[in-house]
Amino acid sequence: MLAILKKEINTFFASPIGYLVIAIFLVLNGLFLWLFKGSFNILNNGFADLSSFFLLAPWILIFLVPAVTMRSFADEKKQGTLELLLTKPISHLNIILGKYLGALILILIALLPTLLYVYTISKLGYPEGNLDMGSVMGSYFGLLFLVAAYTAIGVFSSSITDNQIVAFITAVFICFIFYFGFEGLSNYNLFGDMFRIEKLGMESHFKSMSRGVLDTRDIIYFLSVTTLFIMLTKLNIKHASQ
Repeated sequence: MLAILKKEINTFFASPIGYLVIAIFLVLNGLFLWLFKGSFNILNNGFADLSSFFLLAPWILIFLVPAVTMRSFADEKKQGTLELLLTKPISHLNIILGKYLGALILILIALLPTLLYVYTISKLGYPEGNLDMGSVMGSYFGLLFLVAAYTAIGVFSSSITDNQIVAFITAVFICFIFYFGFEGLSNYNLFGDMFRIEKLGMESHFKSMSRGVLDTRDIIYFLSVTTLFIMLTKLNIKHASQ
């Protein structure tokens, strides 16, 4: 697994992909949070908080994470190297985890520079340091779990096709459904008060963690979604090897 993990990370940074992903994420966040006028602009809000960033980041990541993961297995299938990879003395799960962790680490590296936002907002606050660190830390934990789930969905989408564009579109669609789809359906009250359908979506659990309270139900939810899509990927790879 470690060999595959190293290969994935080296592949990302041996080409412009890794640097481009990090740059796009930081530039988009920087433009919306500091330059463009609107509801996301931190300077215009008049409050020393990072709520704008944590509202914006999940939507940017819906497109960015699939862009990273779309080549994971689709590229192997297209080049005909997946069969060779599956013949190596390593379990299918370890192959999947190697590719999954490689993509996840790249996204986490892209998130690291955003910690500067915390320092900046803390300095801009009045009095200095007037920042709800509990909410910020909870939001970052929520973002980590969200990225983990997005990445699992992206790797799964890549495993069902040999076309990277199809893998990208599929991953974006599934991530959108899981992040906002259930929340959107809850507005129609299709199931009455007996069943809160928004609890099936990531947005509800992410917002819960953003309040600074790490509820085990939210953590279990994200771990369950991540595990589900990794297991589905394993089934696809097992089918491809037969």
